[in-house]
This record gives sequence, C-alpha cells and structure tokens, in this order.
Amino acid sequence: MVKLWESGAYLVGGTEIIPDGEDAAAQIKIRTGKDINKQEAAQNTISYGILKAHNTSGNMEKLKIKFDKLTSHDITFVGIIQTARASGLTKFPIPYVLTNCHNSLCAVGGTINEDDHMFGLTCAKKYGGVYVPPHQAVIHQFAREMLAGGGKMILGSDSHTRYGALGTMAMGEGGPELVKQLLSQTYDINMPGVVGVYLKGEPIKGVGPQDVALAIIGAVFANGYVKNKVMEFVGPGVEKLSADFRIGIDVMTTETTCLSSIWKTDDQIREFYDIHGRSEEYKELNPGDVTYYDGMIEVDLSAIRPMIAMPFHPSNTYTIEEVNANLSDILHDVEERAKVSLDGAVPYSLQEKVVNGKFMVDQGIIAGCAGGGFENICAAADILKGSYIGSDGFTLSVYPASMPVYMELIKNGCAAAILETGAVMKTAFCGPCFGAGDTPANNAFSIRHSTRNFPNREGSKLQSGQISSVALMDARSIAATAANKGVLTPATEFNGEIGKYKYHFDANIYANRVFDSHGVADESVEIQFGPNIKDWPAMGALPENLVLRVVSEIHDPVTTTDELIPSGETSSYRSNPLGLAEFTLSRKDPEYVGRAKDIQKAEKVRMAGEHPCSVHPDVKPVMGVVKKSFAGASHENTGFGSTIFAVKPGDGSAREQAASCQKVLGGWANIANEYATKRYRSNLINWGMLPFIIKEGELPFKNLDYLFIPDIRKAVEEKWETITAYTVSVENDSMQPFELKLGELTDEERSIIMKGCLINYNRVD
Repeated sequence: MVKLWESGAYLVGGTEIIPDGEDAAAQIKIRTGKDINKQEAAQNTISYGILKAHNTSGNMEKLKIKFDKLTSHDITFVGIIQTARASGLTKFPIPYVLTNCHNSLCAVGGTINEDDHMFGLTCAKKYGGVYVPPHQAVIHQFAREMLAGGGKMILGSDSHTRYGALGTMAMGEGGPELVKQLLSQTYDINMPGVVGVYLKGEPIKGVGPQDVALAIIGAVFANGYVKNKVMEFVGPGVEKLSADFRIGIDVMTTETTCLSSIWKTDDQIREFYDIHGRSEEYKELNPGDVTYYDGMIEVDLSAIRPMIAMPFHPSNTYTIEEVNANLSDILHDVEERAKVSLDGAVPYSLQEKVVNGKFMVDQGIIAGCAGGGFENICAAADILKGSYIGSDGFTLSVYPASMPVYMELIKNGCAAAILETGAVMKTAFCGPCFGAGDTPANNAFSIRHSTRNFPNREGSKLQSGQISSVALMDARSIAATAANKGVLTPATEFNGEIGKYKYHFDANIYANRVFDSHGVADESVEIQFGPNIKDWPAMGALPENLVLRVVSEIHDPVTTTDELIPSGETSSYRSNPLGLAEFTLSRKDPEYVGRAKDIQKAEKVRMAGEHPCSVHPDVKPVMGVVKKSFAGASHENTGFGSTIFAVKPGDGSAREQAASCQKVLGGWANIANEYATKRYRSNLINWGMLPFIIKEGELPFKNLDYLFIPDIRKAVEEKWETITAYTVSVENDSMQPFELKLGELTDEERSIIMKGCLINYNRVD
C-alpha cells in the first residue's frame, strides 16, 4: 500500500519518480534533454514557492514567515489575546478568526465557557476580527470554507490546522506563535525538508480518506520519516480524489508529526472555491518539470483497504480484515501496549469484546474536522440506509463539520436516512476529539472518524478507575459496523451503491450569524471579562544559575500533550492559568503539581528579595554543597524551580498550556532525549523554559533529585553547544557532572528565554 523510498528522489513531469543516485542526472537528461542541478530542482517544489513568497528574511535557509491569516478556537484564543494585550496589542494586523467549537457545551464548565465566548466576540469587535458562534462550524471547516486560498499561508492555534488540499500551506502551533504574528513579528524556522507523497491508482469502493491517512501514518510515524518536514502530495492519483477526499487525508497529516502539507491543485479544487463563492482564491499549483524531494512516499490508492488504528495511537494501524482474521493476537498486542500507555493504573482487556468469534463495538462517532465532511456523511448515510443500529448498547452519533454542511444533508435527505436508523445527528462540535462529548462507558470500545485516539482522549479518567478505548476508522466502515449492530465490519463488505452527491453551499447561514468586522477595529468596545478569565502571573527573567528539582520522571516512549495537560473537562479552565495548572500531569503523575509548587515557594520568596531557605528546608543544604565548588553562587543569582524528564514529550495537540502550566508552577526546563514535535519545543521556548536534550541512555539523576546548572544565562546568551550540569547529593556531600544541550535556537528565542517568557520579551509597561 505504502512504500518509503530510502533516498531523496526526483519527480519528472509530475508522473515519474527517479531515485537520487549516481545515474539520476543521466536518466533525467534522457527524459528531458536537460542537465539537472539538485539545488535548483529542490526549488521547484510547490512548498518552496509558497515559503519564498512569505519569507521576509531574504535567506531561504533561515525563514522568517509572515502569514496571511490566523485562526483559533475557544480554548486558545483567550490566552493568546491576553498575552498580546499585555504586549501592547491595539488591532489585529491580519484577518484573525475566533471560532467556538471546543468549549461549545456550556454544561461543561457552566458560565465559564460562555464567558470565554463573549470575551471572543467583544475582542473581535475591538480589534477587528471575525467571530464564529458556537455550533456554527468547527475551526478547520470554517477555514476551508471561508479562509483558505491558493498559495496562501494560515497559522492556527490547533494542531490540525491543515488546508494543503486547497492549495494553502497551514501550520498548527502553540498560542505564542500567533501572538508574534499579532505583534507583526515572524515565525522563524530553518527551511524544512520537503517529502513527496506520490499517489497513484484509485480507491476502491468502501475505502475513504481516513483509510488512506491511517495507512500513511502507520508507515511514517515511528521512524520519523516526515518529522518537521512538509508533505507535498503529487502524482496521477491526486486527480482521482474529490476535494473532500483530499481534505480528509490532509487533515490527518498532523499525526505523522510533519510540519505542514500542500497538494497540487486542479479543476476539482477550482470547483470547491466556485461552490463557496470564492473563485478568486483558486490558484493552480504544480511541481516543476523536474523537482527534487528529500524523501518520497509512494501510495497505491487501489491497494488501500479499510483501516483501523487500534488504541492508543493513530499509528497503531491494521486493516480491519487483519484484525478480524487475527483477533486474539492483535488484541493481546494492544493489551501489552496498554500496560505502557496506562502505566498499569487500571485493568485493561479487550478479549471480552469478542462474542462468538466477532469483535463487538460499543459506540460509533463520525465527527469534527476529519470525519464531519459532506461526502463522508453522505457515504455513511448510503451504507446505513434501510438498516437500524438496534436498541441495545451500541450508539452512533454524527456531527456535521459546519451548519452549511448540515443544511445540505437535510436538503438531500442524508440526514433523514441517518436519523431513521436510530443514530443521532448533532451540531458542529470538536468534543468527541478531545474527551468532552459522547464519553463511553467504562471498558467500552468506541470507533471514531476523528483525529486522535490517545489514552483518555475519549474522556475516561484513570484516577477514577475508568478506562475506555478509541479506535480510528473511516466513516464508511463505521457505518458498515453500525448497520451490522456493532460487529466490526469493513465498508468493502457493503454491496449497495455509494452515491455521489452535489454540494450546494448556503452562504446565508454565516452571513446571518457570524460577526465579521471586515478588518475594522472599534477601540470604543469594552472587552467582556468573566471571573474565570485571569491574567498571566508574573514570571522572572532567567537567572545566572539554576537549581532545579526533578519533579516527574516519565519513561514512556512518547508523552502526549494530553498527558502533560489533560483535555476534556479541564478545557473550561484554559482562560485561568493558575486554575488550569492544577491539572498538570494529573492523569500521568498526580504528585507533580504538589512537588512543583513546593520548590516554587523558594523562587517566589527569592523574587520578593528574601532568602528562600526561610520557606524551604532543602535550599540551605543543597546550596551548601553547591558553594563548595561554586563559591559565587547565592540566592541573589541562583533561581529555584522544577523540571521534568520525559523520553519524547509533546506529541499531539498544539496547546501551549502543555508548557505554560509547567511554567506557572515554577518550571524552568524540560529534559528529554528528543521532542516529539517542533510546536511543543516552541511552546517551551515561548514560555521561557529551557528545552534541554540529554543523550539517550544517559540519565544521571532520578525523580526528586536536585540539579545545579551554573552559568545557564551565559550559556544561552553565548550559544554554548554543551552545558555542564550537576546532580547534587546532600547525603554524599558531592556533585556529579553530566552534559545537556539546548539544540539550535534563534537569537530571538534566546532573548525570550533570557527574559523569562514571550510576554516579558514584548511587554509594554
């Protein structure tokens, strides 16, 4: 299904792949009659052209990007605007859309959520933005319908900000990166590698975009093939896919850990813009006649079969046929993986789901930016037509991604066909994707056309002894399973017809409800604050030296942002930095918050000009050991705080709170073997935290140990490649040295860390 080329490759004429090697130039000469230069060929990617058009540095190796548009939802925009306001924001300098699709259910958090919505509306008026009320659209569907444009770039504060199928290079980052754009600063990155995704063939009936996406994710996630690179979709198979189908694959590229995505465009994408009344936004995009890619993923669409990503990661993929044919072995493998993912906190077994040799599912959901598209739901309706889901425990919920999509499903009869089965249609809401909607029963198994299936992503709570599972599937196979009363079933077993439905976009739905300032700010508007909307606490500058206590030690292969700061009901506190921080690592290490706050007491007293030993008994003996080797170290020049160790933290969401919550609890650093995503590392930096790297296999400290890092400010400022730190042993009256690295940092990032955070870096007093 999916082949990864071991080297870079050339694409000739958009159809032929030639691997990089000694005879590549000769082969290209034969086919084109031209001599080829690899560097010039690398500039023929679609990606290079878009990045060049948005780069302000004049140096294509060191990019400083300015985006065309921004978008955020209601668990991120409050913090972003609050940060920007503290830095002197007076007007949104580019279009900024505030959608309300995460904290839509005001029963979760009560008035807190609606207060955040009113904050967003009044800010859109005051600063000149766009406000999309709850239940109108999920963030990414609105962006596809109303923001995307050929050759444009969009930055969003949600990790699934991906509009590449529409010719828009989009990136999901933590809130501070949007703050920089609001302050007319830039997004600074090295020129990323570009990996071609060569599509050939055509999907068979019953195979949908999630199936293709999961096949790719399964092939590239673990080996990091596209990590922090741009995935560029090319090849003759692209034209065989509808716009909706391409969008469904594209949104899931986030789960590969790539930086962004882009697709070649054609008349099907032109038609998409025509349908949405934005014909002028279409731009034809193609790679050059000879284009060099840093890697190549070859996908035979005709070989893809209905897929399932078993718990607890989108890369844990199988064909549904494989699972049904090898139930015992595969379920055992999932259970063994669960021991790592769940730390053995609760009993976990899937064997009871096997009834008479068949795997029984408890819940189906088709939702959000991945599953809630028009074609997905129409296909599900055709498969469900004439069936019913039964009156037992199995349930099916369908969430169209926007009200215009919902309206068309009503008009063409697909909504009625779904409702007749006993399924439920709901409004546009991202809740099922992060544990705030349709939470299953304990030990239940849910199949979802959504984006992620991390532990707790469906809303279960290990600390309360509850665990349920999510597997990712395409809407078509979810419908086939529902029609089969919950027996896991691939859509390729459906013998009926899956129709092609014409989509009509009703622009009046948004015109009648969405507030659009058209870029005009009204400074007379008073921002409406709720009592839960709090300012960021004061954060000090990086001191000369640091004493850090290790307050959590995580040895999972990957630590997700959901584990660093849980999603679900905690999202109601995203506008309250201190309130939210109480949930930090609560599902992974419940002792973390208390330990972090304990050592933070010393730093708070120190920042107030007092001696920290007055509030913490460890300060004096630890500093006593330190001073034997570093006589100049004192509480005046040495900061006190916490750090965590994790093997590979930061997979998943772009949420900045995964870092900021550690910061407001006194965190100064993370120590890791590597960082799962660029966006998590950026979040650490923007919150003034040191993204330390330690060599794999070398861990000279353990949880609750104290570490001393001398001259850390000097090391950051002078760009030291290696930093010597020490494990402090009061018991042995000794210090043991070890090495840390920070990796590459821009001059601006170094300044942010030294100032203590992005707010301090930009603060206008």
